[in-house]
Amino acid sequence: MQKHYNKSSLTKFKLTTLAAGLLLASGTLSAQEQDARAIAERLVDEHFQNSTLSRDEQIEELMWFAKAAEPFRGMDIQTVAEGLTTHVYESEVLAEAFSELTGINVTHNIIGEGDVVDTMQNQMQSGNSIYDGFVNDTDSIGTHIRYGTTINLSEAMENEWADYTLPTLDLDDFIGLQYGTGPDGSIYQLPTQQFANLYWFRHDWFTDPDLMAQFKEIYGYELGVPTNWTAYEDIAEFFTEHVGEIDGTKIYGHMDYGRRDPSLGWRFHDSWLSMAGMGSKGVPFGNPVDDWGIRVNEDSQPVGASVSRGGATNSPASVFAMQKAVDWLRDYAPEEAQGMTFGEAGPVPAQGHIAQQIFWYTAFTADMTDPSVAVTDDEGNPLWRMAPSPTGPYWEEGMKVGYQDVGAWTFFDSTPEDRRTAAWLFAQFTVAKTTSLEKLMHGLTPIRESDIFSEQMTEMAPKLGGLVEFYRSPNESNWTPTGTNVPDYPRMAPLWWQNLAPVMSGEVTPQEGLDKLAADLDSTMNRLARANVFDSYAPVLNEEQDPQVWLDQEGAPKAKLDNEMPQGTTIPYDEMMEAWMAAGTRQE
Repeated sequence: MQKHYNKSSLTKFKLTTLAAGLLLASGTLSAQEQDARAIAERLVDEHFQNSTLSRDEQIEELMWFAKAAEPFRGMDIQTVAEGLTTHVYESEVLAEAFSELTGINVTHNIIGEGDVVDTMQNQMQSGNSIYDGFVNDTDSIGTHIRYGTTINLSEAMENEWADYTLPTLDLDDFIGLQYGTGPDGSIYQLPTQQFANLYWFRHDWFTDPDLMAQFKEIYGYELGVPTNWTAYEDIAEFFTEHVGEIDGTKIYGHMDYGRRDPSLGWRFHDSWLSMAGMGSKGVPFGNPVDDWGIRVNEDSQPVGASVSRGGATNSPASVFAMQKAVDWLRDYAPEEAQGMTFGEAGPVPAQGHIAQQIFWYTAFTADMTDPSVAVTDDEGNPLWRMAPSPTGPYWEEGMKVGYQDVGAWTFFDSTPEDRRTAAWLFAQFTVAKTTSLEKLMHGLTPIRESDIFSEQMTEMAPKLGGLVEFYRSPNESNWTPTGTNVPDYPRMAPLWWQNLAPVMSGEVTPQEGLDKLAADLDSTMNRLARANVFDSYAPVLNEEQDPQVWLDQEGAPKAKLDNEMPQGTTIPYDEMMEAWMAAGTRQE
């Protein structure tokens, strides 16, 4: 698929028409409109100097917000998001700017990710309005399309929000809109931030002639970016056991975390099994078997996670993936990593003693670019790079490659319509072209293609270790969130860490842990179906049968391979990046 950046003529027409109309009226502005224009000009000059719009276009876009918000002036609204740098910027800068411009007093609350999910679930179930707008991961899209309480944004923009939808919103410019879209093509969630899990490595070590020669002598092939899990394991072993120490510091060939904690679930349901090749072909979501191993029928109804029902959660590919997670954490990571959570493990590679990490979130990019950390040079340039994660032996061309986290604005019918509409205006303000590039430069979580291809991001690219190149490549679309097959994310996500923590600690085998996980997923889906809680796409589980019946069929679930560790393969980083950039050439 050729991905390119090309503003639509319709969007340009809308923007030009909007600007012309407001400019025409500017000669007879009321005192209130004059005040709004003065505020808009000051906000652009003080906060939003970086934008793909011209200054005049920014001011006119902000004037639209001031005009659209008039019915809600003086209203107090509460929105909520998790504590990422991007959302802190929305809370501390964008909420204040929006409130000043529109007279709508918005408090953008920052709470823990788990608390966001719990509060959202509470609002959906109780019908009580707790927040007027949620920034909620699109991992919950399967929940939103089924319960009938989430606002269908496509319908709302054509009906009750027709006069309150920004003419220059430009939905075609969003890079992750498909992840908040249901099987019916309707948008339920509007992206406001996005980051991927990629491979991270010490570029300076990987290009050291002595280390390259030593690796080649031991393993018989070149040290480079691993393209399969065998090469990743070889490199992990090499740095941990054969190199062992650099500049007097003990080094490790792998980093991960294993503490029994809800964040351990993210480690695995964020596509770990599908990176090994467990699921079906298809992007953004494997069809019919997704990255959780849940199979759906032709009507998008889940029919099972267990291999005995046609799912793949406890399939041979999944067992292989979990065994590698256990082995690598035990053999090649710092000992303390086994007792760490996601938050504790995240900053560790920046400390300078980790050679590579197969599963690294780009949300940590900003922390990696601080000139004070051990993985930048004296001028603040990164000694590290990010690249596509290697794929496992069950992976096939046409499958998703990894995970992408997409935080998106989500609204519920339990919120009074006037407050919900006011919150919709604020949501659009946080993603408008006037504000989005500046927000990207603060949080490094892009949502607009126009921002990714901006001159500002071109200038920043050398400091970001491959982030800009990743998002400019059409291959970026192969990294996707949890899909629509998962019918109740808040209820089902905890099953992962509860069942796989004993695997990581060695209390049970990978097969035992995955068998229990698959059974629990099936049991939960069956129970929810019997409770008749779904408005649509309710689970209809297949009857259990001999797993071999399914393993003998084409596609997922896949039978165990005779050789799960083929010859390791690598590629030089510069060669890989050239291919990525050639594929992602911008077209006007």
